[in-house]
Amino acid sequence: MNNSSRKNQYIFYTAELSLKPDTAHEIHDVLCANAAANLGYSSVLVYPDRGNRFVNPLSLLSPYQPRRPNAEFIEFYDVEQKLKVAPLPMPWPIDQVGGKYTNSSTVVTKYYLPFHLLPHTKTVHTRDWNFAKAAVKNQIFTIYERHYYQDQKFEPEIVHSPYFKIAITQSEPIRESLIEYGMPADKVVWLHNGFNQSFLVRQPQEAQAWRQELLTDECKYLVVYSGALYPFKGIDVLIDSAKELPEVQFVITGGTESQVQGYEQIVKNKHIENIKFLGWILPRERLVSLFQAADILAHPHCSGKSANFTNPVKFFQYMASGTPIVATEIPPLMEFKNSPLIATWSEPDNAHEFAQAIKYALEVYPRKIEGYAASIDFAHQFSWENRITKILNYLEDYMRPQIIL
Repeated sequence: MNNSSRKNQYIFYTAELSLKPDTAHEIHDVLCANAAANLGYSSVLVYPDRGNRFVNPLSLLSPYQPRRPNAEFIEFYDVEQKLKVAPLPMPWPIDQVGGKYTNSSTVVTKYYLPFHLLPHTKTVHTRDWNFAKAAVKNQIFTIYERHYYQDQKFEPEIVHSPYFKIAITQSEPIRESLIEYGMPADKVVWLHNGFNQSFLVRQPQEAQAWRQELLTDECKYLVVYSGALYPFKGIDVLIDSAKELPEVQFVITGGTESQVQGYEQIVKNKHIENIKFLGWILPRERLVSLFQAADILAHPHCSGKSANFTNPVKFFQYMASGTPIVATEIPPLMEFKNSPLIATWSEPDNAHEFAQAIKYALEVYPRKIEGYAASIDFAHQFSWENRITKILNYLEDYMRPQIIL
């Protein structure tokens, strides 16, 4: 096998992979890599393996060993079988003893990348700036993602390099922030997030089972929220909305155990009896049937700086489910107000208006077992696979990994 044929892997690097709730950016990285694999690319998700500190020293001689993810990984992230993962050994004292040379980022960029990944890598895709810089220096075509405001100048020799191809953000304010700190304007674009193909698969029996489990004689309608449990996400707004709609059962999924316990206490203190917290649902594919079981999917959000650049994955999952959505009017989502999407809109920070929007949506958009075709059809363009295709279109043909199917 010649060298050019070996260098065909599409490497996704994430500096953290914990398999724990409330890790939206880790999930983003996994699902991007999964989508590339689904498209037929030789996609490998690479990450530091901090779970095993006592490794066989001989394994460090050949540490890059892409393999199928295990059952726990597949269940947690809801990925398909095509994706490969390559956890990089991080034996003690890496990240356990202070210092540059015992830092995992240094080990990855100075040892693993140039000596073990480079011979196989055609393209790198990462949110980790140190890894992106190292990839460019090693003359690898690099795609960088930045989802937060930039706070320091980019190195000109990196961002102007012909190997630094494109920076991806999730909103126009973040794009402008990157340009302000030195990113060439023609090398930065913003794209929406996406959804897994599993959300398009109809599960009527499983959805009905959710309704039988969650609904009561007093509560005949089901409103579902899925996502992080932070105040700026509008959870408190949703809770106060629930108090105005006692005939509606509200179900909230996601969050860490401590966050769930904290909000359960808030609900108890407010004497609200029509909210259930389900925590982190596993396997993740069960979210598909839960979304299809709902009468309404809730997307609250508070105003403020975070509302200007958030691009939540759940919005596109909601869309693909075909279930009507009640959403808050925040800048990144405003373009969808005039789309075919079946949705009702509410101003931020207003629990009463959000409750009224839910009430209106229940009246105007009755639940359909098959989902609303307008939403489902509109959603197709926002799959993770389509997002990867859009990103790779910013690279010349010879810069992209070849599809292997």
